[in-house]
Amino acid sequence: MRYIEEYRDRKITEQIIDAIHRISTSPVSIMEVCGGHTMAIRKSGIPYLLPGTIDLISGPGCPVCVTGRQFIDHAIELSRMPGVIITTYGDLMRVPGSSSTLGKEKAEGSDIRMVYSTMEAFTISRNNPSSKIIFLAIGFETTTPPTAVAVKQAYDRKADNFFVLSSHKVMPPAMSALIDEGVAIDGYLAPGHVSVITGSSIYNTIAGKYKKGVVISGFEPVDILQSIYMLVDQIEKKRPHVAIQYKRAVNPGGNPKARKVINEVFEPRDDWWRGLGTIGESGLGLKGKYEHLDAGKVFNVTLPKTREPAGCICGEILKGTRKPPECQLFGKACTPMNPVGACMVSTEGSCAAHYRYNQYC
Repeated sequence: MRYIEEYRDRKITEQIIDAIHRISTSPVSIMEVCGGHTMAIRKSGIPYLLPGTIDLISGPGCPVCVTGRQFIDHAIELSRMPGVIITTYGDLMRVPGSSSTLGKEKAEGSDIRMVYSTMEAFTISRNNPSSKIIFLAIGFETTTPPTAVAVKQAYDRKADNFFVLSSHKVMPPAMSALIDEGVAIDGYLAPGHVSVITGSSIYNTIAGKYKKGVVISGFEPVDILQSIYMLVDQIEKKRPHVAIQYKRAVNPGGNPKARKVINEVFEPRDDWWRGLGTIGESGLGLKGKYEHLDAGKVFNVTLPKTREPAGCICGEILKGTRKPPECQLFGKACTPMNPVGACMVSTEGSCAAHYRYNQYC
């Protein structure tokens, strides 16, 4: 308990806030690219505590939010095939496709099961040998290693009924794409959980080529405020570099075992991001050795024309060029109970975070 209290200590928080106010003299835009940070920033009321010179903007850090409708449409079509069991993390159940959701398909009879791990999905395949089990693999570098482990298990045990539909993505290409598109970003709060796996070197291009500061942050209020201080200090001194605030969990080399299993099973491929379109080598697909476990290649389905909801600006919000309250649907037609866009579905989505904690900031 003392460990948690240390990172929520009021006196420490006030000291860091005072320090930020002292050093912040120029207008800066800081983007977080982690849904966990988005939620924590809003929950803690951090924007309200900062000087007017600092603008915090949310980027494409929520994996549910950046996953395209075409992926959901694909999963829905697969779920309608006889003998197929779809396994998925819970948030995907509510993400709108072009005409339905996985939750609605489940209610209408499709066998769609929420799981908490890839190995749970693999166990379902072993317990249902006459069915074809498809795991919907989404997320960044944090959730990719468990998928890779499940794929290796299926390969090693010669399982012929376990498949993966991958929408795994990697963060640095999207961070670069935002700058290339001209989005006003002076520095990044880098995702802590991703960096536990990857280490800090994946952000070197952001600091070296683009001259933007990067601080890998933890998730408690003191973590985030200290990270903002570190970024503002870099920006004010014009010394952009990659720094680790979240040292209790992140080291420069990351997790070698996790990176090894990712590299063994997956290879880079171009992928589509909501708001950014297709970004080169920003996604991960199964390597040739494991292609027979790739649901996208094994099952032939006809996909409907993808339709985006009228009025939804989720893509612009993920780019950081608009904020949730600017959407005409926000809090009216689009709420967490009835999400129109993906940004309102996940608790890590910017719209959901603004809706839930808007009374504070």
